[in-house]
Amino acid sequence: MGVSVLTIVRNRSDHLQQLVEGLRRSKRQPDELVIVDMSDTPVAVASAGFPIRIDRFETDGLPLAAARNRAAVLARFENLIFLDVDCIPLEHCVGTLIDALAHHDALLCADIRYLGPDDARGIWTEKDLMAAGRHHPVRTFPNDGVREELNPGLFWSLAFALKRARFVSLGGFDEAFTGYGAEDTDFGFRASEAGMRLLFVGQAIACHQHHDSYEPPLQHLEDIVRNARTFHARWGRWPMEGWLRAFADLGLVRWHKDGLELLRFPSDAEKAAAKVLPEQPLNPPTRSSPEMAD
Repeated sequence: MGVSVLTIVRNRSDHLQQLVEGLRRSKRQPDELVIVDMSDTPVAVASAGFPIRIDRFETDGLPLAAARNRAAVLARFENLIFLDVDCIPLEHCVGTLIDALAHHDALLCADIRYLGPDDARGIWTEKDLMAAGRHHPVRTFPNDGVREELNPGLFWSLAFALKRARFVSLGGFDEAFTGYGAEDTDFGFRASEAGMRLLFVGQAIACHQHHDSYEPPLQHLEDIVRNARTFHARWGRWPMEGWLRAFADLGLVRWHKDGLELLRFPSDAEKAAAKVLPEQPLNPPTRSSPEMAD
């Protein structure tokens, strides 16, 4: 059965080229790659051994839910693999996810390894990436096969797979979440509520390319506050708790059991102080317990 790989991109053309290169080297290449392009300047990619379709999505901000849903609508095949544009799938990643989908009608997460700022910036080998990549400190993957994860908050949207019928039955990502934050946690919760198992798939490895990041992500403050309110209204609990706590400690928000209020925007100095330095270790997440940003 065919497989559509889906990715969304905004101004990370170099990262996208490496994602395509990873797919080109895959033992099981996709039957198509669908790219939803939100970049300021339209992206272009070299041809590969599989069809590549680019959908131009003119938008402001980073509407993650809407962009992923556009990609899914355009997909032609029953098996869907969503890859974050920063991810380089290693040679067995696509095939391993497809094999797992053949046996498990579930929500499948790939094993992400985090690269440093100088990794995958030119010619690379899989051996190089595996040597450089760091495991996630909270999510535990089996050496082989699958492991069921009972906490839906540990679903991540960096690299995951499911059947198209399942995606449709869930209604896709909820576009009530606008911009950045909580749309993936809501998706994981709704999948669990619908009886879908969350499986972590061993040997389905993708390497996450480095990019500038902030802890907490002050550049997404307004989106996170808005989407946290939406999540709380639906689920009766707060997502991204670590980030909300950090925002509150900075005096940016007022946060209590039943309410969240944006007080002010961060200063340039606060943003500079929040920037994660390349040499900093990959620490356990503060996005919430137990979620993590990309």
